[in-house]
Amino acid sequence: MVEPEIPQNTGNIARTCAATGAKLHLVHPLGFKIDDKSLKRAGLDYWDKVEIEEHDSFESFLEKHNPEDTNMFFATTKGKHIYCEPNYEDMDEVFLLFGKETKGLPEDILQKYIDKTIRIPMRPTLRSLNLSNSVNIVLYEVYRQKGFQGLEEISSYFG
Repeated sequence: MVEPEIPQNTGNIARTCAATGAKLHLVHPLGFKIDDKSLKRAGLDYWDKVEIEEHDSFESFLEKHNPEDTNMFFATTKGKHIYCEPNYEDMDEVFLLFGKETKGLPEDILQKYIDKTIRIPMRPTLRSLNLSNSVNIVLYEVYRQKGFQGLEEISSYFG
């Protein structure tokens, strides 16, 4: 999450990360405080179950996790590829970057890594989907391609 602004979205995303075991990277500045009540409420009692790594800036994040050396994908409504096109199955570690709710990811970064941009298809008359919904859609596609590895299967509930 690059500079997220709405605490409820980040709380919902943290809950999804806890449920899937995905690490949540938070890139500052944030539009809220980590101890914000609405953030905690959205994540409920999942905060101790999610691994969070914070970064002082987008530049420091990109220095630590170089897009050219990692399986990094930039989610944007202008993405070159549909989110399910990349073959995530054989990738050990996948980074899914989502920008702030009002502006998305920086345009210069999207242009620089245009071949690593992904999008969720939708009607052209709407601006975008809700951020936490978008994260869920793309993250679960990665897990689907990996056979939901590490996640409980429904068959265990029904014998």
